[in-house]
Amino acid sequence: MSDRIDLSQPHLEDAAAVVYRWVVGPFENNVFVVRCKQTGQAVLLDAANEHELLRDVVAATGVTRVLTTHGHWDHIQAVTALRDDGIDIAIASQDASLLPSYDLLLEDDEVTEVGKLRLAHLHTPGHTPGSMSFHLLGTPWLFSGDTLFPGGPGRTDLDGGDFPTVMRSIEQRLFRLPNDTRVMPGHGKDTTIGAEMPQFDDWLARGW
Repeated sequence: MSDRIDLSQPHLEDAAAVVYRWVVGPFENNVFVVRCKQTGQAVLLDAANEHELLRDVVAATGVTRVLTTHGHWDHIQAVTALRDDGIDIAIASQDASLLPSYDLLLEDDEVTEVGKLRLAHLHTPGHTPGSMSFHLLGTPWLFSGDTLFPGGPGRTDLDGGDFPTVMRSIEQRLFRLPNDTRVMPGHGKDTTIGAEMPQFDDWLARGW
């Protein structure tokens, strides 16, 4: 077991749920585990890299499914290894062709049940056509993938990216959430909806 598997200091925790975070790979991707305290069931968000570490994470936390925020290569490097171990891989249909293999398709406005928890799927295209964000219902916790970061949207200069589309996704889907919503992106530090919303017009003006 990796010495990086320390479950004593979660990233976030409340009475029903616990969130763990690991930073993996050369692009310092955030990998999150959302675990139901009542049942012990868990999902992993983005099998990004360092598959041996993620195998230990899965074993330690009870993960049975990976929810993929989008199909860019830096977010999917451990998909094959975890799928070979029997972990289901889920992704939106628009990005499914970017994965070497998968088991389930994520649909907008549906939910993934994690024990007693419910993760709502928010289709937030723009960084990629199939980008998905996940809101843990009953909490102010949002996993935004590469759609929203502190200081602006994710890059849109890669294949499938579109700046007007990602801005619509942020405005119409993510900025409808309460200001105290904690935003956990695919790289870097957390932010909140309230901290980012006042900057929206500045992002539009700069064009990225």
